[in-house]
Amino acid sequence: MLELSFIRNNRDRVIQGLKLRNYSDEELKVVDDILKYDEERRTCQYTIDSNQSEAKKLSKEIGALMKNGKADEAAAIKARVAALKSSIKELSERMKLAEEKLEELLLSVPNIPHESVPAGTSEDDNKLVKAWEKPFPQLGQGALPHWELAKKYKLFDLELGVKLTGAGFPVYRGKGAKLERALINFFLNEAASAGYEEIAPPLMVNEDTARATGQLPDKEGQMYHVEKDNLYLIPTAEVPVTNLYRNAIVGVDELPVKLTGYTPCFRREAGSYGAHVRGLNRVHQFDKVEIVQIAHPDTSYRQLDEMLAHVSGLLDKLELPYRIVILCGGDLGFTSALTYDFEVWSAAQERWLEVSSVSNFETYQSNRLKVRFKDPETKKMRLAHTLNGSALALARIVAALLENNQTADGISIPEVLRPYTGFDVID
Repeated sequence: MLELSFIRNNRDRVIQGLKLRNYSDEELKVVDDILKYDEERRTCQYTIDSNQSEAKKLSKEIGALMKNGKADEAAAIKARVAALKSSIKELSERMKLAEEKLEELLLSVPNIPHESVPAGTSEDDNKLVKAWEKPFPQLGQGALPHWELAKKYKLFDLELGVKLTGAGFPVYRGKGAKLERALINFFLNEAASAGYEEIAPPLMVNEDTARATGQLPDKEGQMYHVEKDNLYLIPTAEVPVTNLYRNAIVGVDELPVKLTGYTPCFRREAGSYGAHVRGLNRVHQFDKVEIVQIAHPDTSYRQLDEMLAHVSGLLDKLELPYRIVILCGGDLGFTSALTYDFEVWSAAQERWLEVSSVSNFETYQSNRLKVRFKDPETKKMRLAHTLNGSALALARIVAALLENNQTADGISIPEVLRPYTGFDVID
């Protein structure tokens, strides 16, 4: 969440940032509500401290007065101390209510967009920053979308997934399962070569973990909740991997911390119909390799560029046409200051499929996580910046690979994957 001191010192900037996210005038009142409760909390704390100091001082006088036979004066001071203690109790209750309301409001406010984020209300307003300039795959007559290719070559089965679990839970089999495993290993090895430490995290997290990275309360409806144990199935490895450093003080010489993790991901997304969500285009369980960085605030945007280059390199090696867009204010995620989306071209569907989001959260997550470092110059603690990106999400990568590489003789496997699959073609 936003730092309270930042809101206090940058009210106009916060309001402008929320306007970029298309907040209405009514919604913008949250900023002044935060400042109001903050002022009430601080006023209560100041008065409590003053009253406690006075009560302590007066309490010392009572004994001396009683010893000198001044019972009436002592009684008056006792009454004053009792009144001060009563006031302290009342003020403490008021301060607690103010703190609770302040916390609730702070959790409801999204991150402030970076200055480069364009205005807009939806994905239609996202800004293209890198176009595909090479030839697109040319498919012959009779080219099939990936869900038809899956049936033809027995690569994955959505109907079996419905039988076992429900819609949106594919069953991979045969060469389809091997292709999935090959991609996971390829992505992990590439991340390791780029200096990321591999993490194998739990697939369920507690409420504190989900809240620390911003999934709660913002995305509560999208997460699968195991109510009996109050645990959540992870929507991305970002959640447990970033939380490894919750309440941690990182040495400045350790920054950036670079982590990667493969996990299945679970998302309860609103259902819709049509070709754009058929097959692997939208599923409730999918595999993904995530990259996470904890970085120094002065270098985090250089680290973001490095992450963009890493994801670009993966797509180049897979020989998939792709483009990069910067998300507009209306499409920007709740916790992100700046997000780039990677989209690959699906030749049979003739549309772009999002396969990766790479984001800088600045201090928004780290303020919840309390991941800090000691500034060597000021000797004060500072919040680190957190970043993450999909590198990559497999479901739509598989869809694009199958469609773009289909031939009359089968589906050709990109050369970089062949050592991982053990076969050159699916036929």
